Amino acid sequence: MRAKPKSNHARIPTLDPGLIRGLAKHVEEALREAIIAGRFQPGEKLNERQLASELGVSTTPIKEALQRLQIDGLVRIEPRRGIYAKFDAKQAGEMSLARAALEGMIARQAATNATGKDIEALEQAVGRMREATKKGNVAKLIALNKEFHGLIQRASGCTYLVTLQEGLHIYERLSRVALLGSAAERECVLREHKAIAVAIGQRDAEQAERRMRDHVIRSGRQHICLAFGENGESKT
Repeated sequence: MRAKPKSNHARIPTLDPGLIRGLAKHVEEALREAIIAGRFQPGEKLNERQLASELGVSTTPIKEALQRLQIDGLVRIEPRRGIYAKFDAKQAGEMSLARAALEGMIARQAATNATGKDIEALEQAVGRMREATKKGNVAKLIALNKEFHGLIQRASGCTYLVTLQEGLHIYERLSRVALLGSAAERECVLREHKAIAVAIGQRDAEQAERRMRDHVIRSGRQHICLAFGENGESKT
């Protein structure tokens, strides 16, 4: 048998590690979003092959993602028995309370540390939200909502608190997307955001914290009701 000629080039190019990491992150975020949105019943068994098929990937990134989601308390892995969704209304409520505490303190610091330009930027953001609310432009409101909270975070100067809050960003985004489809909710959010901006503009730290905390808790309760129902059971 003739020896195969040596080649300096592999017949199949090596995949960019960045692409592999990107795929794994995408899978993790997709699964995280589905679980937090209540698309899996608490205690429902997850089938790795089925999840891989639905996402169009192999089971490898699915396994990796589920391991990370277990660390975050979103799934429970039982050796030789299976993997089960763990997220329920109680956990959603705790995440909402965590967000309220962090964002409330961030708003408090923003009221103390915001510059004149920061306050002007908040007022302009509220103005754009008012216009988008009148037009019922949900996609625009979702983007403006993110911008509004981002402006407060930057104005606060709280690097560490903002880093902690970013760990809850997907729950925040999901609740925002789900709730802003309601016209009544859009009007309510606009009023709450305006009140927060006014408190920060008046340098009223206590009021800014309270209004932000109340806003996050109320919207969190609305999302829990939407995702899990009045009785706390996941809607599929």
